[in-house]
Formats: sequence, structure tokens, C-alpha cells
Amino acid sequence: QVQLVESGGGLVQAGGSLRLSCAASGRTFSRSTMGWFRQAPGKEREFVAAISWIVSSTYYRDSVTGRFTISRVNAKNTVYLQMNNLKPEDTAVYYCTAGGTTMNPTYWGQGTQVTVSS
Repeated sequence: QVQLVESGGGLVQAGGSLRLSCAASGRTFSRSTMGWFRQAPGKEREFVAAISWIVSSTYYRDSVTGRFTISRVNAKNTVYLQMNNLKPEDTAVYYCTAGGTTMNPTYWGQGTQVTVSS
């Protein structure tokens, strides 16, 4: 049974930083794309970032480019999202994803709340 478990969410002031982690179990994702989506209250879920297994190419939504960094450690079956210079509009539940394609992943975590106060 595949599980993706996120951690690292919390409450932070605008301009602060958080690092999200996602540990996968049940199968290896060393040859799969892994990523992050988010959903703010009253809004649709949206893509945030992804990292491929081929040369670890990275992809970001425009609004987080330059502030967020996605990385992975295949030996730990883990993906990270370093979030700097956080803004109130980054407030959302953040979901880890794995497998499938960048915009249509197969597996989803339960989500971790990130709240940025102004």
C-alpha cells in the first residue's frame, strides 16, 4: 500500500520560511515524478512544483518561482519543498504527489496546513 506522509507545515509570519517534507512508502519513486500541489480555502487545487527523476528537472508555478525550491533524495524516497519569503497568499493545504504525470499525479498525500500571517 502506497503512502505519502507530509510534515513541516505550520504558522509563519509573512517573509518567513518553512520546509515541507514528504516520505513515501509502499514502493520506490526513484523513477517517478514527485511534486506538490496546494488548495486554499474556497479555491481549486493548484500545481505548485514538481521534480522529475530524469536529471531531476524542476518545474514551478510562476507565483512561487524564485521563492520555493523542490528537491528529492531518492535513497530516502523523500521529496522536499523549501519555501522562503512566504506570503499570505501562500496559505493553503499542501499535498505531496508522486507517480503519473506532473499535472496528473497518481498518488496523493493527506496534506499539511501552511498558514502565513500578514
